Amino acid sequence: MSKLKNKVAVITGGNSGIGLGIAEALKNEGATGAIVGRNQETLDSAVALLGDGFIAINADVTKSEDLERAFKTTSEKFGKIDILVANAGAGSVGTVATTTEEDYDKLMNLNLKAVYFTVQKALPYLNDGSSIILIGSNAAHRAYASFTLYGAAKSGVIYLAKGFSTDLLDRKIRANVITPGTTDTPAFEKFIPAEQIDAVKQQFAGAVPAGRIGQPADIGNAAVFLASDDSSFMLGTEILVDGGMTYLVK
Repeated sequence: MSKLKNKVAVITGGNSGIGLGIAEALKNEGATGAIVGRNQETLDSAVALLGDGFIAINADVTKSEDLERAFKTTSEKFGKIDILVANAGAGSVGTVATTTEEDYDKLMNLNLKAVYFTVQKALPYLNDGSSIILIGSNAAHRAYASFTLYGAAKSGVIYLAKGFSTDLLDRKIRANVITPGTTDTPAFEKFIPAEQIDAVKQQFAGAVPAGRIGQPADIGNAAVFLASDDSSFMLGTEILVDGGMTYLVK
């Protein structure tokens, strides 16, 4: 498989979950590059899985100096960057009645501000004609209880794909967004007691028209399409990879 042969990718949050699924899919199509994350243990295990074509960079996407170091390191190692996947992010539970200003700043910094500056700091290292892939959430389209702020941040990310594509027309750099629904990632472990995880996953699967929750590979397959020349006529587009959760009723 060689749709992405000779392409160099950077995947933020590429050390686990959806990000690792994307990194694996890009690697399987011939890409090399870097995964970026904050947890050294999962970075080490992820890069061991990906093999010699990938390096791991411990960096915090909310810090400009870390972003600059990550892109500089990748460019020095591989000579260029062709694909940027701004995947790093995390949800948190809270309503408008309970969310503090500190909670607001932390969530928006990671899920919206960091996406904006991930792209900005990458621009000096991105080849003309590169593909930028942002990761949204169907929480931007459906009002899930206690995910108001996260959904708002992801709505902003979906808009950024349009704005970035417009801003970068002269360099033929296109930005698109993948919007997952419920996906089988370690995030379940953050919100749900271990003994309840399987039952909760089954409950979610029952609500998905496709009959199952998503896998990181599902998002990875969409990322391969957006990273490759197969999607060269797509700019500012959102691809829903959610098993029908957003627009179908079950």
